[in-house]
Amino acid sequence: MTAALATVNDPEIRRPITELDMVKSIDISPEGVVRVGIFLTVAGCPMRDTITRDVTNAVGKVAGVQSVKVDMDVMSAEQRKTLQTKLRGDRGPEKEIPFAKAGSLTRVFAVASGKGGVGKSSVTVNLAAAMTASGLKVGVVDADIYGHSVPRMLGVSDRPTKVEDMIMPPVAHDIKVISVGMFKPPGNSPVVWRGPMLDRALHQFLADVYWGDLDVLLMDLPPGTGDIAISVAQKLPGAEILVVTTPQQAAAEVAERAGSIAAQTHQQIAGVIENMAWLPCPHCDERISVFGEGGGQTVADALTRTLGARVPLLGQVPIDMRLREGGDEGKPLVLTDPDAPASVELRRIADSLSKKSGSLKGRHLNLSPAGR
Repeated sequence: MTAALATVNDPEIRRPITELDMVKSIDISPEGVVRVGIFLTVAGCPMRDTITRDVTNAVGKVAGVQSVKVDMDVMSAEQRKTLQTKLRGDRGPEKEIPFAKAGSLTRVFAVASGKGGVGKSSVTVNLAAAMTASGLKVGVVDADIYGHSVPRMLGVSDRPTKVEDMIMPPVAHDIKVISVGMFKPPGNSPVVWRGPMLDRALHQFLADVYWGDLDVLLMDLPPGTGDIAISVAQKLPGAEILVVTTPQQAAAEVAERAGSIAAQTHQQIAGVIENMAWLPCPHCDERISVFGEGGGQTVADALTRTLGARVPLLGQVPIDMRLREGGDEGKPLVLTDPDAPASVELRRIADSLSKKSGSLKGRHLNLSPAGR
């Protein structure tokens, strides 16, 4: 029976409930009725129905089991503290950002743009979905504090669960997500914060949230080179910048400025993505350059000259109304229609980013100077 329960993962932590000491009791009657007691991390856990269903399904497959009953209890404060230590170790009062530690294997991409309206968030969400579909463990930080839109685009309606001083991020399409929009009261009230509060919120998203072992973390930055972009550079100097632009020269010039921040922060630029590159004609399939041509390559070339290192144009994503519709419905296009031209290009970009070897910058190599 324990082996069957070991196949059940906590939906938020993504580890077996047996490993997390969430199994309180197992009682088996002679008639084959199994009663399983489960400890929830907190009262009112939003995932209790999912856990009940998964436990029932897993135990119900064991030979001889006629029915399954699941009883829910709540961890004590001491049990939650033990769980926190098991997951994150015995940390001091100042929480570390796991992605900034030497030896972190998580690749961090900061998705930036010079101005709003270029589809930066749509690109972020679809890249995350494409990477997850390819088998990677992916998280998304909606760092666009004022213009947060990632929860809607991924269809996230759950609020984060707090276990002691850890925050469990909601999961959608197998992607872990955190956003300031999850902490606001109901409604569409704005976030009215200044620099120090923005920096603190970003630190909490990176240090207080339990991300687990991620392969990739995507950060949807606000447009421009303001407080958040600077904080990301300070907190995650190894983060690679992805610059999103549209083809017109006006957007390209602003995008170039956004990417040029890497010259001052000494970050790497993974490349440039040109969104809304063209519109496929519905009648003849010819490309209609609605927003002009060449902006993406212009940005890539300009950043190459500025930084003295090659910055590639990673891809050109065509206009597709379904990309917008999927964002409104919380269903990324790369999942609902993977063969759409925009999906094919986004998946190709995601694959190229996933396969690119990471930098050694900031990693401890366990080397010592040779003796003379």
